[in-house]
Amino acid sequence: MLLKRRHLDYALAGLLLLLPVVILRSSLREPTSQNGFDRAVLRISSPLQAAASWGVGGAGGLFTDYVWLVDVEDENDELRAVNLQLREELIQLRGAAAELEILEELVDLRRSTQAETAAAHVIASSINSHFRVNRVRIDRGDTQVEVGMPVISAQGLVGRILHSYGSHSDVLLISDPQSAVDVVIEETGGRGLLKGVASDDSYFCEIEYLEQGKAVEVGDKVMSSGLGKHFPEGLLVGVIASVDSARHGLYQKVTVKPAVDFSSLDSVLVLLAPPPPADPGRANDRQSKAAHGVEPF
Repeated sequence: MLLKRRHLDYALAGLLLLLPVVILRSSLREPTSQNGFDRAVLRISSPLQAAASWGVGGAGGLFTDYVWLVDVEDENDELRAVNLQLREELIQLRGAAAELEILEELVDLRRSTQAETAAAHVIASSINSHFRVNRVRIDRGDTQVEVGMPVISAQGLVGRILHSYGSHSDVLLISDPQSAVDVVIEETGGRGLLKGVASDDSYFCEIEYLEQGKAVEVGDKVMSSGLGKHFPEGLLVGVIASVDSARHGLYQKVTVKPAVDFSSLDSVLVLLAPPPPADPGRANDRQSKAAHGVEPF
């Protein structure tokens, strides 16, 4: 039984080895010299050859696609890394450009300010539950600035030094209820006292003691008057946001939006000394008349 099974295996193996030879022989013969056996072999083997060719081609295509996809994935990873690096560099360049712009504004402000100043960076901010800045801290200490000194930015008046110790100082913002600034309306000349509003979700201020007869409009500029000995004259404080002149009493209710965006404050100037007062006789200056009508060369 085992011997018969072994003979059968040998015969099957020989047939399988002989079959490709027969198919190859029939395929290589010229069509004019093919006999009936060759044509029968080709007719039977043609579908098998097509199926084998399709299978081998498909497997080769899958392998090629797999290799190509692996290469594409590697390229994508490399491109993602380059893209991330470029994004980080762009963020750094934008930050440097913004800081340079702020410094240029401070330089221009320092040139236009007729007083001795000291530049300072905001190093910390106190924020309430509504993400509103209450106070800011700058990198100037008690050996450089004093309590009460005004703090300004390129946008306008920020506040004044509240505490100074060590290497830093805290700034009381004009939007703080403890702050008070004597102001004047640029368009009308009306005067009042600007005080911060105790609000957790806004930076608005109010002008107290602004008489009813002084007509003001939304958008009018509010400037420091120079009175009170805390702030010099002519600093932009803000603009009128709303006016309620229909209320009873001697004074209007006026709301002011500060000119400074306290949430993005980065660099400031501290006024170390008030600007020199204007010459009161400057407007009356007269040039000497020519003697005996003779003009100098």
